[in-house]
Amino acid sequence: MLKKGIVLVFILQYFLSIRAQQRPNIIFILTDDQSYELLGCTGNTIVQTPNIDKMAKEGILFTNAHVTSAICTPSRVSILLGQFERKHGVNFNSGTSVSDKAWEQSYPMIMRRNGYYSGWIGKNHAPVGKGGYDSGLMEKSFDYWYAGHGHLSFYPKDRHAIFNDAIAFTQPEIINEGVIDFLDSNERKLKGAIKFLETRPTYKPFVLSVNFNLPHGASTETMKMKPTDDEIYRMLYRNVEIPLPPNYIAKADIKMPKLPADLLHAEDRQVGYNYVDTPAGIKERLIREMQAMTGIDRMIGNLRKKLKDLKIDKNTVIIFTSDHGLFGGEQGLGGKALCYEKTTHVPFIVLDPKAPKKARGLKSDALVQTIDIAPTMLAMAGIAAPKEFQGKDISNLIKGGKEEPRDYLYTENLWSTHFGNPRCEAVQEKDWKYIRYYKNDNFSATKEIKYAKEIGMSVNDMLYKMHDPEIAVYRDYIESSLNGEKPVYEELYNLKNDPHELHNLVNDKKYSTVLASLKKQWKVEIKNARGEGKAEVLRYTNDLFPKAGH
Repeated sequence: MLKKGIVLVFILQYFLSIRAQQRPNIIFILTDDQSYELLGCTGNTIVQTPNIDKMAKEGILFTNAHVTSAICTPSRVSILLGQFERKHGVNFNSGTSVSDKAWEQSYPMIMRRNGYYSGWIGKNHAPVGKGGYDSGLMEKSFDYWYAGHGHLSFYPKDRHAIFNDAIAFTQPEIINEGVIDFLDSNERKLKGAIKFLETRPTYKPFVLSVNFNLPHGASTETMKMKPTDDEIYRMLYRNVEIPLPPNYIAKADIKMPKLPADLLHAEDRQVGYNYVDTPAGIKERLIREMQAMTGIDRMIGNLRKKLKDLKIDKNTVIIFTSDHGLFGGEQGLGGKALCYEKTTHVPFIVLDPKAPKKARGLKSDALVQTIDIAPTMLAMAGIAAPKEFQGKDISNLIKGGKEEPRDYLYTENLWSTHFGNPRCEAVQEKDWKYIRYYKNDNFSATKEIKYAKEIGMSVNDMLYKMHDPEIAVYRDYIESSLNGEKPVYEELYNLKNDPHELHNLVNDKKYSTVLASLKKQWKVEIKNARGEGKAEVLRYTNDLFPKAGH
Protein backbone atom coordinates (compact mmCIF):
# COMPACT_ATOMS: atom_id res chain seq x y z
CA MET A 1 0.00 0.00 0.00
CA LEU A 2 2.86 2.36 0.85
CA LYS A 3 4.42 1.84 -2.60
CA LYS A 4 1.06 2.51 -4.29
CA GLY A 5 0.72 5.71 -2.29
CA ILE A 6 4.16 6.87 -3.37
CA VAL A 7 3.36 6.08 -7.01
CA LEU A 8 0.10 8.04 -6.79
CA VAL A 9 1.95 11.03 -5.35
CA PHE A 10 4.43 10.95 -8.26
CA ILE A 11 1.59 10.64 -10.79
CA LEU A 12 -0.25 13.57 -9.19
CA GLN A 13 2.88 15.71 -9.21
CA TYR A 14 3.49 14.79 -12.85
CA PHE A 15 0.03 15.95 -13.92
CA LEU A 16 0.31 19.07 -11.76
CA SER A 17 3.66 19.78 -13.42
CA ILE A 18 2.05 19.45 -16.88
CA ARG A 19 -0.71 21.86 -15.80
CA ALA A 20 1.88 24.27 -14.41
CA GLN A 21 3.63 24.31 -17.76
CA GLN A 22 0.37 25.36 -19.40
CA ARG A 23 0.05 28.38 -17.09
CA PRO A 24 2.85 30.93 -17.49
CA ASN A 25 5.31 31.85 -14.79
CA ILE A 26 5.35 35.61 -14.32
CA ILE A 27 8.23 37.79 -13.15
CA PHE A 28 7.42 41.43 -12.45
CA ILE A 29 10.41 43.78 -12.15
CA LEU A 30 9.81 47.25 -10.70
CA THR A 31 12.49 49.93 -10.57
CA ASP A 32 12.27 53.08 -8.46
CA ASP A 33 12.36 56.69 -9.71
CA GLN A 34 13.37 55.56 -13.20
CA SER A 35 12.57 58.16 -15.82
CA TYR A 36 11.47 56.92 -19.24
CA GLU A 37 14.67 57.89 -21.03
CA LEU A 38 17.06 55.91 -18.80
CA LEU A 39 17.32 52.94 -21.21
CA GLY A 40 19.00 52.37 -24.52
CA CYS A 41 15.73 51.15 -26.05
CA THR A 42 13.98 54.40 -25.06
CA GLY A 43 16.58 56.58 -26.75
CA ASN A 44 19.46 57.03 -24.29
CA THR A 45 22.73 56.83 -26.23
CA ILE A 46 24.99 56.70 -23.16
CA VAL A 47 23.50 54.24 -20.67
CA GLN A 48 24.39 50.57 -21.18
CA THR A 49 21.29 48.38 -20.79
CA PRO A 50 21.76 45.61 -23.38
CA ASN A 51 19.68 42.98 -21.57
CA ILE A 52 16.66 45.23 -21.09
CA ASP A 53 17.02 46.44 -24.67
CA LYS A 54 17.02 42.81 -25.81
CA MET A 55 13.79 42.24 -23.89
CA ALA A 56 12.22 45.13 -25.77
CA LYS A 57 13.40 43.66 -29.11
CA GLU A 58 11.91 40.28 -28.26
CA GLY A 59 8.73 41.59 -26.63
CA ILE A 60 6.76 44.82 -26.68
CA LEU A 61 7.79 48.30 -25.54
CA PHE A 62 4.92 50.58 -24.53
CA THR A 63 6.05 54.09 -25.38
CA ASN A 64 3.07 55.88 -23.83
CA ALA A 65 2.83 54.19 -20.42
CA HIS A 66 2.07 56.18 -17.29
CA VAL A 67 1.73 55.71 -13.56
CA THR A 68 -1.38 56.95 -11.77
CA SER A 69 0.40 58.81 -8.92
CA ALA A 70 4.01 59.96 -9.28
CA ILE A 71 5.11 59.17 -5.72
CA CYS A 72 6.45 55.87 -4.34
CA THR A 73 3.88 54.44 -1.93
CA PRO A 74 0.60 55.30 -3.70
CA SER A 75 2.01 54.19 -7.05
CA ARG A 76 3.12 50.84 -5.63
CA VAL A 77 -0.20 50.29 -3.85
CA SER A 78 -1.96 51.14 -7.11
CA ILE A 79 0.04 48.46 -8.92
CA LEU A 80 -0.67 45.86 -6.24
CA LEU A 81 -4.41 46.57 -6.05
CA GLY A 82 -5.01 47.64 -9.65
CA GLN A 83 -6.59 50.87 -8.38
CA PHE A 84 -6.15 54.63 -8.53
CA GLU A 85 -4.95 56.27 -5.33
CA ARG A 86 -8.23 58.15 -5.10
CA LYS A 87 -9.85 54.73 -4.68
CA HIS A 88 -7.36 52.89 -2.43
CA GLY A 89 -6.56 55.86 -0.16
CA VAL A 90 -2.94 55.21 0.85
CA ASN A 91 -0.08 57.70 0.62
CA PHE A 92 2.67 59.14 2.82
CA ASN A 93 0.23 61.81 4.05
CA SER A 94 -2.88 59.62 4.32
CA GLY A 95 -2.33 58.24 7.84
CA THR A 96 -3.56 54.89 6.55
CA SER A 97 -2.37 51.42 5.57
CA VAL A 98 -3.93 48.90 3.20
CA SER A 99 -6.52 46.89 5.16
CA ASP A 100 -6.41 43.10 5.36
CA LYS A 101 -9.63 43.03 3.35
CA ALA A 102 -8.20 45.15 0.53
CA TRP A 103 -4.96 43.16 0.54
CA GLU A 104 -6.92 39.96 -0.12
CA GLN A 105 -7.73 41.41 -3.56
CA SER A 106 -4.11 42.24 -4.45
CA TYR A 107 -2.55 40.39 -7.38
CA PRO A 108 -0.07 38.41 -5.17
CA MET A 109 -2.86 37.11 -2.92
CA ILE A 110 -5.23 36.27 -5.79
CA MET A 111 -2.55 34.42 -7.73
CA ARG A 112 -1.38 32.52 -4.66
CA ARG A 113 -4.95 31.43 -3.92
CA ASN A 114 -5.19 30.20 -7.50
CA GLY A 115 -2.22 27.86 -7.28
CA TYR A 116 0.75 30.13 -7.94
CA TYR A 117 3.94 29.84 -5.86
CA SER A 118 4.73 33.45 -4.92
CA GLY A 119 7.85 35.42 -4.08
CA TRP A 120 8.76 38.99 -3.16
CA ILE A 121 12.34 40.27 -3.35
CA GLY A 122 13.92 43.67 -2.70
CA LYS A 123 11.94 46.64 -1.46
CA ASN A 124 8.47 46.94 -0.01
CA HIS A 125 7.05 50.45 0.25
CA ALA A 126 3.38 49.57 0.75
CA PRO A 127 2.16 49.59 4.38
CA VAL A 128 -0.20 46.63 4.67
CA GLY A 129 -2.31 45.50 7.63
CA LYS A 130 -2.72 46.73 11.21
CA GLY A 131 0.53 48.46 12.05
CA GLY A 132 1.64 48.84 8.44
CA TYR A 133 5.21 47.70 7.94
CA ASP A 134 5.29 46.09 11.39
CA SER A 135 2.13 44.04 10.86
CA GLY A 136 4.00 41.06 9.42
CA LEU A 137 1.17 40.56 6.94
CA MET A 138 3.34 41.10 3.86
CA GLU A 139 5.93 38.55 4.97
CA LYS A 140 3.20 35.96 5.60
CA SER A 141 1.58 36.59 2.22
CA PHE A 142 4.35 35.00 0.16
CA ASP A 143 5.90 31.58 -0.16
CA TYR A 144 9.29 33.28 -0.46
CA TRP A 145 10.21 36.62 1.14
CA TYR A 146 13.59 38.33 0.83
CA ALA A 147 12.87 42.02 1.26
CA GLY A 148 13.09 45.08 3.48
CA HIS A 149 10.41 47.64 4.24
CA GLY A 150 11.03 51.23 3.18
CA HIS A 151 14.37 52.31 1.75
CA LEU A 152 17.13 49.77 1.16
CA SER A 153 20.14 52.07 0.61
CA PHE A 154 22.71 51.15 -2.02
CA TYR A 155 24.17 48.92 0.70
CA PRO A 156 21.09 47.07 2.03
CA LYS A 157 22.97 45.29 4.83
CA ASP A 158 23.37 48.68 6.51
CA ARG A 159 19.58 48.83 7.00
CA HIS A 160 18.07 45.36 6.91
CA ALA A 161 19.39 42.28 8.71
CA ILE A 162 17.53 39.94 6.35
CA PHE A 163 20.23 40.57 3.72
CA ASN A 164 23.22 39.81 5.98
CA ASP A 165 23.78 36.31 4.59
CA ALA A 166 24.22 37.60 1.05
CA ILE A 167 27.71 37.40 -0.39
CA ALA A 168 27.37 40.78 -2.12
CA PHE A 169 27.06 44.19 -0.45
CA THR A 170 25.49 46.32 -3.19
CA GLN A 171 21.76 46.38 -3.92
CA PRO A 172 21.48 44.99 -7.47
CA GLU A 173 23.80 42.12 -6.60
CA ILE A 174 22.00 41.26 -3.33
CA ILE A 175 18.67 41.24 -5.18
CA ASN A 176 20.32 39.05 -7.83
CA GLU A 177 21.22 36.51 -5.12
CA GLY A 178 17.61 36.48 -3.94
CA VAL A 179 16.27 35.94 -7.45
CA ILE A 180 18.63 33.02 -8.10
CA ASP A 181 17.77 31.50 -4.70
CA PHE A 182 14.06 31.74 -5.48
CA LEU A 183 14.45 30.10 -8.88
CA ASP A 184 17.07 27.50 -7.96
CA SER A 185 17.67 26.93 -4.25
CA ASN A 186 20.08 24.11 -5.13
CA GLU A 187 22.63 26.72 -6.18
CA ARG A 188 22.91 28.37 -2.76
CA LYS A 189 20.45 28.67 0.10
CA LEU A 190 20.14 32.18 1.53
CA LYS A 191 19.70 31.84 5.29
CA GLY A 192 17.99 35.21 5.60
CA ALA A 193 15.16 34.43 3.17
CA ILE A 194 11.81 33.46 4.69
CA LYS A 195 10.53 30.34 2.94
CA PHE A 196 7.46 28.18 3.42
CA LEU A 197 9.12 25.41 1.39
CA GLU A 198 12.82 24.62 1.12
CA THR A 199 12.67 24.44 -2.66
CA ARG A 200 10.39 25.96 -5.29
CA PRO A 201 7.86 23.29 -6.33
CA THR A 202 8.22 22.65 -10.04
CA TYR A 203 4.65 21.40 -10.26
CA LYS A 204 3.37 24.92 -9.61
CA PRO A 205 3.62 28.03 -11.79
CA PHE A 206 5.20 30.96 -9.97
CA VAL A 207 4.76 34.71 -9.70
CA LEU A 208 7.83 36.63 -8.55
CA SER A 209 7.88 40.35 -7.77
CA VAL A 210 11.35 41.95 -7.89
CA ASN A 211 11.43 45.46 -6.44
CA PHE A 212 14.43 47.76 -6.64
CA ASN A 213 15.11 50.88 -4.61
CA LEU A 214 17.14 52.19 -7.56
CA PRO A 215 17.86 54.47 -9.30
CA HIS A 216 15.95 56.29 -6.51
CA GLY A 217 17.53 59.50 -5.27
CA ALA A 218 17.87 58.31 -1.67
CA SER A 219 19.71 55.14 -2.71
CA THR A 220 21.97 56.69 -5.34
CA GLU A 221 22.87 59.32 -2.75
CA THR A 222 24.32 56.55 -0.54
CA MET A 223 26.67 55.23 -3.25
CA LYS A 224 30.22 55.62 -1.90
CA MET A 225 32.38 54.16 -4.68
CA LYS A 226 34.04 51.83 -2.18
CA PRO A 227 37.12 49.88 -3.34
CA THR A 228 35.04 46.72 -2.87
CA ASP A 229 32.25 47.96 -5.16
CA ASP A 230 32.06 46.59 -8.68
CA GLU A 231 33.80 48.75 -11.26
CA ILE A 232 30.36 49.60 -12.69
CA TYR A 233 29.63 51.63 -9.56
CA ARG A 234 33.04 53.31 -9.39
CA MET A 235 34.23 54.15 -12.90
CA LEU A 236 31.49 53.62 -15.49
CA TYR A 237 30.35 56.81 -17.29
CA ARG A 238 32.94 58.96 -15.48
CA ASN A 239 34.99 59.52 -18.62
CA VAL A 240 31.96 60.36 -20.75
CA GLU A 241 30.56 63.82 -21.48
CA ILE A 242 27.23 63.94 -19.64
CA PRO A 243 24.79 66.37 -21.27
CA LEU A 244 22.41 68.35 -19.12
CA PRO A 245 18.74 67.27 -19.30
CA PRO A 246 16.64 69.02 -21.97
CA ASN A 247 15.39 72.40 -20.72
CA TYR A 248 17.57 72.23 -17.60
CA ILE A 249 17.67 75.43 -15.56
CA ALA A 250 20.03 75.85 -12.60
CA LYS A 251 18.48 77.30 -9.47
CA ALA A 252 20.55 80.46 -9.77
CA ASP A 253 19.29 81.04 -13.32
CA ILE A 254 15.54 80.69 -12.70
CA LYS A 255 13.85 83.89 -13.81
CA MET A 256 10.31 82.64 -14.24
CA PRO A 257 9.34 79.59 -12.11
CA LYS A 258 7.55 76.79 -13.91
CA LEU A 259 4.56 77.20 -11.57
CA PRO A 260 3.41 80.22 -9.54
CA ALA A 261 5.27 80.60 -6.23
CA ASP A 262 2.08 80.47 -4.18
CA LEU A 263 1.20 77.16 -5.83
CA LEU A 264 4.51 75.26 -5.83
CA HIS A 265 6.46 76.19 -2.69
CA ALA A 266 9.88 75.41 -4.15
CA GLU A 267 11.71 76.65 -1.06
CA ASP A 268 10.14 73.80 0.94
CA ARG A 269 11.31 71.01 -1.35
CA GLN A 270 12.99 68.08 0.43
CA VAL A 271 16.72 68.75 0.66
CA GLY A 272 17.48 65.33 -0.85
CA TYR A 273 16.61 66.76 -4.27
CA ASN A 274 18.91 69.79 -4.08
CA TYR A 275 21.41 68.10 -6.39
CA VAL A 276 19.34 69.41 -9.33
CA ASP A 277 20.21 73.00 -8.40
CA THR A 278 23.63 72.97 -10.10
CA PRO A 279 24.94 71.45 -13.36
CA ALA A 280 27.67 69.60 -11.43
CA GLY A 281 25.12 68.17 -9.00
CA ILE A 282 22.75 66.83 -11.62
CA LYS A 283 25.57 65.42 -13.78
CA GLU A 284 26.96 63.47 -10.83
CA ARG A 285 23.50 62.12 -10.03
CA LEU A 286 22.87 61.12 -13.65
CA ILE A 287 26.13 59.14 -13.62
CA ARG A 288 24.98 57.30 -10.50
CA GLU A 289 21.53 56.66 -11.96
CA MET A 290 23.04 55.20 -15.12
CA GLN A 291 25.46 53.08 -13.09
CA ALA A 292 22.51 51.74 -11.10
CA MET A 293 20.59 50.97 -14.30
CA THR A 294 23.55 49.05 -15.72
CA GLY A 295 23.71 47.02 -12.49
CA ILE A 296 19.98 46.29 -12.74
CA ASP A 297 20.43 45.36 -16.39
CA ARG A 298 23.15 42.85 -15.48
CA MET A 299 20.82 41.28 -12.92
CA ILE A 300 18.17 40.87 -15.64
CA GLY A 301 20.75 39.19 -17.87
CA ASN A 302 21.60 36.77 -15.06
CA LEU A 303 17.90 36.13 -14.49
CA ARG A 304 17.26 35.27 -18.13
CA LYS A 305 20.29 32.96 -18.22
CA LYS A 306 19.03 31.11 -15.12
CA LEU A 307 15.57 30.73 -16.66
CA LYS A 308 17.18 29.22 -19.76
CA ASP A 309 19.42 26.91 -17.71
CA LEU A 310 16.36 25.65 -15.83
CA LYS A 311 14.50 25.24 -19.14
CA ILE A 312 11.61 27.44 -18.01
CA ASP A 313 12.37 30.49 -20.14
CA LYS A 314 9.83 29.49 -22.80
CA ASN A 315 7.03 29.65 -20.26
CA THR A 316 8.04 32.71 -18.24
CA VAL A 317 6.61 36.17 -18.88
CA ILE A 318 8.78 39.11 -17.76
CA ILE A 319 7.23 42.52 -17.09
CA PHE A 320 9.45 45.55 -16.51
CA THR A 321 8.47 49.08 -15.46
CA SER A 322 9.05 51.79 -12.82
CA ASP A 323 6.90 53.29 -10.07
CA HIS A 324 7.37 56.79 -11.57
CA GLY A 325 9.96 59.15 -13.04
CA LEU A 326 12.02 61.93 -11.45
CA PHE A 327 12.81 65.54 -12.30
CA GLY A 328 16.41 66.29 -13.19
CA GLY A 329 16.25 70.09 -13.04
CA GLU A 330 13.97 70.48 -16.07
CA GLN A 331 12.57 74.00 -15.76
CA GLY A 332 14.33 74.11 -12.39
CA LEU A 333 12.20 71.30 -10.94
CA GLY A 334 13.40 68.62 -8.53
CA GLY A 335 11.70 65.65 -6.91
CA LYS A 336 8.47 64.18 -8.28
CA ALA A 337 4.75 64.22 -7.35
CA LEU A 338 3.43 66.40 -10.18
CA CYS A 339 1.51 65.44 -13.34
CA TYR A 340 4.16 66.30 -15.92
CA GLU A 341 5.43 63.69 -18.38
CA LYS A 342 8.86 63.60 -16.71
CA THR A 343 7.36 62.02 -13.60
CA THR A 344 4.31 60.11 -14.86
CA HIS A 345 5.75 58.65 -18.08
CA VAL A 346 7.64 55.38 -17.44
CA PRO A 347 9.25 52.60 -19.48
CA PHE A 348 7.03 49.53 -19.74
CA ILE A 349 8.25 46.33 -21.41
CA VAL A 350 6.56 42.93 -21.57
CA LEU A 351 8.33 39.84 -22.84
CA ASP A 352 5.93 36.98 -23.46
CA PRO A 353 7.80 34.06 -25.04
CA LYS A 354 4.51 32.58 -26.24
CA ALA A 355 3.42 35.70 -28.08
CA PRO A 356 3.18 35.28 -31.88
CA LYS A 357 6.12 36.35 -34.03
CA LYS A 358 4.20 39.39 -35.26
CA ALA A 359 4.27 40.72 -31.68
CA ARG A 360 8.05 40.51 -31.26
CA GLY A 361 9.89 43.83 -31.15
CA LEU A 362 6.71 45.90 -31.24
CA LYS A 363 6.45 49.47 -30.05
CA SER A 364 2.98 50.54 -28.99
CA ASP A 365 1.87 54.10 -28.30
CA ALA A 366 -1.37 52.90 -26.68
CA LEU A 367 -2.33 54.78 -23.52
CA VAL A 368 -1.56 52.20 -20.82
CA GLN A 369 -1.03 52.58 -17.08
CA THR A 370 0.70 50.64 -14.36
CA ILE A 371 -2.70 49.77 -12.82
CA ASP A 372 -3.12 47.59 -15.93
CA ILE A 373 -0.36 45.23 -14.77
CA ALA A 374 -2.42 43.31 -12.18
CA PRO A 375 -5.43 42.55 -14.43
CA THR A 376 -3.07 41.64 -17.28
CA MET A 377 -1.13 39.17 -15.15
CA LEU A 378 -4.36 37.57 -13.99
CA ALA A 379 -5.61 37.31 -17.57
CA MET A 380 -2.39 35.60 -18.63
CA ALA A 381 -2.81 33.16 -15.75
CA GLY A 382 -6.44 32.44 -16.66
CA ILE A 383 -7.76 34.02 -13.45
CA ALA A 384 -10.80 36.28 -13.35
CA ALA A 385 -10.04 39.81 -12.14
CA PRO A 386 -11.99 41.03 -9.07
CA LYS A 387 -14.53 43.82 -9.40
CA GLU A 388 -12.26 46.06 -7.30
CA PHE A 389 -9.69 46.34 -10.12
CA GLN A 390 -9.80 49.59 -12.12
CA GLY A 391 -6.96 48.75 -14.50
CA LYS A 392 -7.43 47.15 -17.92
CA ASP A 393 -6.28 43.82 -19.32
CA ILE A 394 -3.79 44.67 -22.09
CA SER A 395 -2.79 41.09 -22.95
CA ASN A 396 -4.27 41.50 -26.46
CA LEU A 397 -1.71 44.23 -27.20
CA ILE A 398 1.10 42.02 -25.89
CA LYS A 399 0.00 39.36 -28.38
CA GLY A 400 0.03 41.84 -31.25
CA GLY A 401 -3.60 42.97 -31.13
CA LYS A 402 -4.72 46.47 -31.98
CA GLU A 403 -7.53 47.10 -29.48
CA GLU A 404 -6.39 49.86 -27.09
CA PRO A 405 -7.61 49.97 -23.48
CA ARG A 406 -8.56 53.65 -23.25
CA ASP A 407 -8.88 56.91 -25.15
CA TYR A 408 -7.97 59.07 -22.16
CA LEU A 409 -5.52 58.67 -19.33
CA TYR A 410 -5.85 60.11 -15.81
CA THR A 411 -3.09 60.95 -13.29
CA GLU A 412 -3.18 62.76 -9.96
CA ASN A 413 -1.09 64.06 -7.08
CA LEU A 414 -2.63 63.93 -3.61
CA TRP A 415 0.73 64.15 -1.82
CA SER A 416 0.40 67.81 -0.94
CA THR A 417 2.29 68.55 2.27
CA HIS A 418 4.69 70.95 3.98
CA PHE A 419 7.24 69.97 1.28
CA GLY A 420 5.55 72.33 -1.15
CA ASN A 421 3.82 70.24 -3.80
CA PRO A 422 0.30 71.29 -4.83
CA ARG A 423 -2.62 68.96 -5.42
CA CYS A 424 -3.18 68.42 -9.11
CA GLU A 425 -5.04 66.21 -11.57
CA ALA A 426 -4.45 65.60 -15.26
CA VAL A 427 -6.35 64.06 -18.13
CA GLN A 428 -4.66 63.44 -21.45
CA GLU A 429 -5.06 61.78 -24.80
CA LYS A 430 -2.24 61.10 -27.23
CA ASP A 431 -1.80 64.69 -28.42
CA TRP A 432 -3.11 66.87 -25.60
CA LYS A 433 -2.90 67.13 -21.81
CA TYR A 434 -4.95 69.23 -19.39
CA ILE A 435 -3.72 69.80 -15.80
CA ARG A 436 -5.61 71.55 -12.99
CA TYR A 437 -4.18 72.69 -9.64
CA TYR A 438 -5.78 73.55 -6.31
CA LYS A 439 -4.95 76.08 -3.63
CA ASN A 440 -1.85 75.21 -1.63
CA ASP A 441 -2.30 76.27 2.01
CA ASN A 442 0.23 73.86 3.51
CA PHE A 443 2.44 75.13 6.27
CA SER A 444 6.11 75.54 5.36
CA ALA A 445 8.63 72.73 5.96
CA THR A 446 11.33 75.40 6.10
CA LYS A 447 9.61 77.02 9.07
CA GLU A 448 9.03 73.64 10.73
CA ILE A 449 12.74 72.88 10.48
CA LYS A 450 13.57 76.29 11.94
CA TYR A 451 11.28 75.88 14.94
CA ALA A 452 12.32 72.27 15.54
CA LYS A 453 15.94 73.38 15.81
CA GLU A 454 15.03 76.27 18.09
CA ILE A 455 13.50 73.96 20.70
CA GLY A 456 15.96 71.10 20.21
CA MET A 457 13.41 68.77 18.63
CA SER A 458 14.27 66.09 16.07
CA VAL A 459 13.80 67.58 12.60
CA ASN A 460 12.79 64.18 11.23
CA ASP A 461 10.11 63.83 13.91
CA MET A 462 8.79 67.27 13.00
CA LEU A 463 8.75 66.56 9.27
CA TYR A 464 7.78 62.91 8.99
CA LYS A 465 5.55 61.91 11.92
CA MET A 466 1.92 61.42 10.93
CA HIS A 467 -0.91 62.41 13.28
CA ASP A 468 -4.62 61.64 13.31
CA PRO A 469 -5.98 65.04 12.12
CA GLU A 470 -4.01 64.58 8.89
CA ILE A 471 -6.27 61.65 8.01
CA ALA A 472 -9.16 64.09 7.67
CA VAL A 473 -7.07 66.52 5.61
CA TYR A 474 -6.12 63.78 3.16
CA ARG A 475 -9.69 62.50 2.90
CA ASP A 476 -10.81 66.01 2.06
CA TYR A 477 -8.13 66.18 -0.65
CA ILE A 478 -9.75 63.13 -2.24
CA GLU A 479 -13.31 64.45 -2.12
CA SER A 480 -12.99 68.24 -2.50
CA SER A 481 -12.53 68.49 -6.26
CA LEU A 482 -15.29 65.94 -6.74
CA ASN A 483 -17.49 68.15 -4.60
CA GLY A 484 -16.87 71.30 -6.61
CA GLU A 485 -13.57 72.85 -5.46
CA LYS A 486 -12.36 75.10 -8.28
CA PRO A 487 -8.83 75.02 -9.67
CA VAL A 488 -6.63 78.05 -9.04
CA TYR A 489 -4.33 77.35 -11.99
CA GLU A 490 -4.64 75.34 -15.20
CA GLU A 491 -2.36 74.15 -18.00
CA LEU A 492 -2.92 72.85 -21.53
CA TYR A 493 -0.11 71.23 -23.51
CA ASN A 494 0.16 69.94 -27.05
CA LEU A 495 2.21 66.83 -26.33
CA LYS A 496 2.75 66.11 -30.01
CA ASN A 497 4.43 69.46 -30.74
CA ASP A 498 5.63 70.25 -27.22
CA PRO A 499 6.64 66.96 -25.51
CA HIS A 500 8.59 68.78 -22.79
CA GLU A 501 5.51 70.78 -21.77
CA LEU A 502 7.09 74.20 -22.13
CA HIS A 503 4.24 76.20 -23.64
CA ASN A 504 1.02 76.47 -21.66
CA LEU A 505 -1.80 77.06 -24.15
CA VAL A 506 -4.65 77.24 -21.67
CA ASN A 507 -5.35 80.92 -22.45
CA ASP A 508 -4.95 80.59 -26.20
CA LYS A 509 -8.43 80.94 -27.71
CA LYS A 510 -7.39 78.88 -30.75
CA TYR A 511 -7.52 75.81 -28.52
CA SER A 512 -10.67 76.58 -26.55
CA THR A 513 -12.50 73.62 -28.11
CA VAL A 514 -9.73 71.23 -27.12
CA LEU A 515 -9.70 72.66 -23.60
CA ALA A 516 -13.46 72.36 -23.22
CA SER A 517 -13.36 68.77 -24.40
CA LEU A 518 -10.62 67.78 -21.92
CA LYS A 519 -12.38 69.58 -19.06
CA LYS A 520 -15.51 67.61 -19.84
CA GLN A 521 -13.50 64.39 -19.88
CA TRP A 522 -11.85 65.30 -16.56
CA LYS A 523 -15.26 65.01 -14.88
CA VAL A 524 -15.64 61.50 -16.26
CA GLU A 525 -12.13 60.37 -15.38
CA ILE A 526 -12.04 61.66 -11.81
CA LYS A 527 -15.35 59.95 -11.02
CA ASN A 528 -14.04 56.72 -12.49
CA ALA A 529 -10.84 57.05 -10.47
CA ARG A 530 -12.78 57.60 -7.26
CA GLY A 531 -14.99 54.58 -7.84
CA GLU A 532 -17.67 53.51 -5.40
CA GLY A 533 -17.64 53.02 -1.63
CA LYS A 534 -15.14 53.99 1.03
CA ALA A 535 -11.44 53.22 0.92
CA GLU A 536 -10.57 49.88 2.56
CA VAL A 537 -7.86 51.22 4.86
CA LEU A 538 -6.71 51.06 8.48
CA ARG A 539 -5.59 53.90 10.72
CA TYR A 540 -1.80 54.10 10.59
CA THR A 541 -0.48 57.17 12.40
CA ASN A 542 2.20 57.79 15.00
CA ASP A 543 -0.57 58.53 17.50
CA LEU A 544 -1.65 54.88 17.31
CA PHE A 545 1.75 53.39 16.42
CA PRO A 546 4.49 55.66 17.86
CA LYS A 547 7.26 53.86 15.95
CA ALA A 548 5.39 53.68 12.65
CA GLY A 549 7.42 54.32 9.50
CA HIS A 550 5.94 56.19 6.57
